[in-house]
Amino acid sequence: MKVVIFAGGFGTRISEESHLKPKPMIEIGGKPILWHIMKIYEAHGFTDFIICLGYKGYVIKEYFMNYYMHNADVTIDLKNNKTTIHQSNAESFNITLVETGLNTKTAGRLKRVQQHIGNEPFMLTYGDGLCDVNLGELLEFHNKHGKIATVTSILPEGKFGAIMTDENNVVNHFMEKPKGDGHWINGGFFILQPEVFKYLNENMDDVMWEDSPLHNLTKDSELVSYKYHGFWKCMDALRDKTELEQMWDSGKAKWKLWK
Repeated sequence: MKVVIFAGGFGTRISEESHLKPKPMIEIGGKPILWHIMKIYEAHGFTDFIICLGYKGYVIKEYFMNYYMHNADVTIDLKNNKTTIHQSNAESFNITLVETGLNTKTAGRLKRVQQHIGNEPFMLTYGDGLCDVNLGELLEFHNKHGKIATVTSILPEGKFGAIMTDENNVVNHFMEKPKGDGHWINGGFFILQPEVFKYLNENMDDVMWEDSPLHNLTKDSELVSYKYHGFWKCMDALRDKTELEQMWDSGKAKWKLWK
């Protein structure tokens, strides 16, 4: 099953780094967050990727075209124009890198890679979200309900701690960043049937995947929520990158499902 990853946005809310590279190439533990996402899928046996490129897409192309050079010990003999790779940490990825337009929105990006997907079910996610969801169980859930689309729904953490008091305003409980206000959100990690492209049958370049496509799937009762209570985090801003770095450096990266 192919995995489509949106990796073309401008990443304006993390512009401290995205002015130099596309957001999916911002590093966690010395590796692009895009690599971490792909490793999550690889850990469950999904290794065929279609990457939707846009803003600074050449950076992603260069990284994978020169993957051995980025991740190996190399001897370069300039006199004889010879390069020797001594050690390499190869991945089992098969990657199709597709230029989907600089300003194209997510629905348009998905439509532009249709030819690479073919007439088969596929997975879809965003290039900035990490999760430890069991993709095998997610696929089993999707196959059982028989609808066109499954979205992994997340109950996000609150941004601030919560204070509980008694009738005399004495604090009796303090909770650091509790789960949100009870509203489940789109956490990505979709599974989609090829029939989803019926919802992308116009010029979609100015349409977000989260707008009319998902709204129309919902209207037709073809979108099912897989409510997930485990780890999920989106690298939306610099503070999120810092938190993810801290998790990785401390050995507490819950999304690290590989050895």
